[in-house]
Amino acid sequence: MNRRSLLAATIALPFVLGLPAFAQDAQPFAGKAISVLLPPWGTLPKEMTDRFVAETGIALETQTLGWDDIRTKIVTSMVAGTAPANATEVDWSWVGQFGSAGWYAPLSGKVDPALLADLPTAKIFQFDGELLAVPYNNDFRILILNRDHLTRAGIKDAPKTPQELLDAAKAIKAAGIAEFPIGLPLSATEGSATAWYLLTKAFGGELFDAAFEPQFTAPDSAGYKAMAFEVEALKAGLIDPASTGLKDVEIQELFKSGRISFDVAGWAGNVAVYSDKAKSQVSDHVEAALLPSTTGTSRTFGLPGAVGIPVSAADPEAGLAFIEWLLKPENQIQSYTALGNLPTRTSVLEKLNAEGKLASGTALLQQAALVEPLFQQGTPGWYPEFSSAVATYLNQAAKGQITVAEAVAQIATEAKNAQQ
Repeated sequence: MNRRSLLAATIALPFVLGLPAFAQDAQPFAGKAISVLLPPWGTLPKEMTDRFVAETGIALETQTLGWDDIRTKIVTSMVAGTAPANATEVDWSWVGQFGSAGWYAPLSGKVDPALLADLPTAKIFQFDGELLAVPYNNDFRILILNRDHLTRAGIKDAPKTPQELLDAAKAIKAAGIAEFPIGLPLSATEGSATAWYLLTKAFGGELFDAAFEPQFTAPDSAGYKAMAFEVEALKAGLIDPASTGLKDVEIQELFKSGRISFDVAGWAGNVAVYSDKAKSQVSDHVEAALLPSTTGTSRTFGLPGAVGIPVSAADPEAGLAFIEWLLKPENQIQSYTALGNLPTRTSVLEKLNAEGKLASGTALLQQAALVEPLFQQGTPGWYPEFSSAVATYLNQAAKGQITVAEAVAQIATEAKNAQQ
């Protein structure tokens, strides 16, 4: 049985949620225990988990796995009819697949409307009109640069177009400041795929039309130009050849060490991490700027992380209590300070910026206002197959095993097959 048939055969289990009232009562869930499955950037420090236990009375077990491993565990567990945890990571890219399988409890009507109004990316986690998860990590892409590198190369302004980015990288390389100024992952991983999506928007286009017909195979299309940009920058020595084997998190380490000048598909929350003297060697030189564009208007898309409750979770009310606690302003701020998770609440972002606590705050707020979904129709259930194809063939093109034309043609074919 193939994956899509298996998902369709999954039977959703009954689920009932009640809105927690721990704001009024001391430790309303005393004696309860939950497990939470999150990636490293969502795993809270002990001080926060201890405070959660003290405030709610819920014993908390935290499980930490890599992004890909979390998805594998969720799929395996839910197909078997068991919950991987009481509350888990739900990535933006999993919404279509998980929603069509009926794996996550609808949260519509269960979360405070005032909270949802403060969470603009919550709409990304809707499936068939139902909210499946609540975003805690405001992940969107922004250009992050090493201002010292640009200054030493005589460059005053951040690049505003892809060509200006190439020109700046060439000047930095020629000056001997950085051997490979442009940081982009080109391995066969999700991070490489999302960087290509971002560059497609930078070149003024979309991946698909309203009917999900691929729009990236023609040489004059934005998607084709975006992949050609990556391959040509690699061939020109502006991207480290090792990038064909590097994940996005490894590109981030290169930036923190001062070896690259531009984190082109930078995580917005990483501006804070890069600016932290304890975590970065370039903390005094970090600057965020609007993403370059060929149209004159910067574009980006949201890749937020959220927390949802599997339909088979043992204690959904306690799981919801964790979600609402995590989204409290003081906890969003502490998560940002400790882990670099950019707050998802607009009011919290504005507060941090007003207090001068949001690194490159003006640029971040400007870029945040331009965030759009990758798929206007909502993330399709076949996204994982599409993303895998993008990562595979982009990697092969970067290695010179196939041409850009062959890569985009293969991706288009696999996208159409996945839709059948």
